[in-house]
Amino acid sequence: MIKKYFLPVFMLVVFEAVAFSLWLTKDNIFYLFNFSYIGLSIALGLFLHIKKYRHARRVTQLLVGAYMLIYLGLICNENMQIEGFWYYLFTGVFEAATIHYAVAKIFGPLIFARGWCGYACWTAMILDFLPYKVPKNPRKRIGWLRYLTFAVSLVFVSALFLAHVGNIEKIMFRAFIIGNLVYYAVGIALAFILKDNRAFCKYLCPITVFLKPMSYFALLRIKCDKSKCVSCGKCKKACPMEVDMTDNSRKRKNGTECILCFECVKSCPQKAL
Repeated sequence: MIKKYFLPVFMLVVFEAVAFSLWLTKDNIFYLFNFSYIGLSIALGLFLHIKKYRHARRVTQLLVGAYMLIYLGLICNENMQIEGFWYYLFTGVFEAATIHYAVAKIFGPLIFARGWCGYACWTAMILDFLPYKVPKNPRKRIGWLRYLTFAVSLVFVSALFLAHVGNIEKIMFRAFIIGNLVYYAVGIALAFILKDNRAFCKYLCPITVFLKPMSYFALLRIKCDKSKCVSCGKCKKACPMEVDMTDNSRKRKNGTECILCFECVKSCPQKAL
C-alpha cells in the first residue's frame, strides 16, 4: 500500500516543504497557499492515475495551468512567462516568476524532470486537447529554434531596461498576454502542420533550455524492467515526446524530453514500465 501511493505522497511532501519554507522565509502566507495548492493538485492527478482514471493528468493540467494563467497571470498581473523571469532577475527581486522558475524549471527538474510540461504548463494544457496526441511524422531536426526564442525573450527584456522605458510593469503584463496569444497561435498551427500536439514543446519552447539539462539528472524517471519487456514497441508509439523508454540509460533517445505523462506505462501490455 505504501509503495503504491509513494509518488503522490512524495510530491505532496516536496511541495509542502517548499510552501512552508517560502512562507517562513518570505513572511508571506500566499506562498503557503500557492505551493500547497499546486502540490495537492499534482498529488490528486497521480492518485487518479493509480486508480486508472483515464483523464488523471488532464485534471492536474487544468487545476494548475488555469490557476497560473488566469489567477496569477490575468488577475494578479504577474508575467509568469520567461520574460517575467528576466524582469525580476534584472531587478534583483526573488519574487513571483523567479521563485516559480527556481521551483518548477531550474531546480525542481532535478527531482521530477519535465513534470512541469506534463502537468502544469498552460500552453500544453490547450495543445494536449488537439487531435495529434501521438506524433504522425518523424521528429524534425529543428530543436535549435528553442535557443532562438530563448535569446529573443532575453533581448526583449534587456532592451527595456537599457532604454530606461517607463511603466515597465504595465509593458510586462501586456507582454504576458500577447506572448500567450502568440504561443497558442504558433503551437496550434505547428500541431496541425506537423501533426504533433507537442511540436511547440519540442522545437520552439524557450523554457526547455532550462528544463532539458536539469532533467538529465532527474530523480524520478520511468524505467523498464527488461525481464518483462517483449519489445512490442507500443510504449514508443504511445509517447508524445518520442522517448525510448526501453532504454534505462540517462542517454536514452530523447531522454530529457520525458514529461512523465505515463502514456507509455498505460500502453505496456506486460507492465514492464
